[in-house]
Amino acid sequence: QVQLVESGGGLVQRGGSLRLSCAGSGRTFSSYDMGWFRQAPGKEREFVARVSWSVGSTNYADSVKGRFTISRDNANNTVYLQMNSLKPEDTAVYYCAASARRYYSGGYYSPHEYDYWGQGTQVTVSS
Repeated sequence: QVQLVESGGGLVQRGGSLRLSCAGSGRTFSSYDMGWFRQAPGKEREFVARVSWSVGSTNYADSVKGRFTISRDNANNTVYLQMNSLKPEDTAVYYCAASARRYYSGGYYSPHEYDYWGQGTQVTVSS
């Protein structure tokens, strides 16, 4: 089991940057795929980015590709989301999540494939 705590959210102007962190507990943190998701008011939770447990391969939603970068530091049980060129439409609560699956029947972008979630951190981008 792993517990996740996000930090780093805040208010930023259009075009600005933020770096989110997700600190995980547990000795097996490195064995989990880690994902970032976000949820805006009145909308469903959506996939943002994922980094695999093994070789650290990454995947991104089209809406953030080229602007966001996910990375992990297994020695410190932390996953990061560097967000650049932020837009008002990036405003949401951002959640990190961990998955122990080795096969995704619903796709790595589905929130249902993730077993553990943090409490979320608010990101607000003003225009």
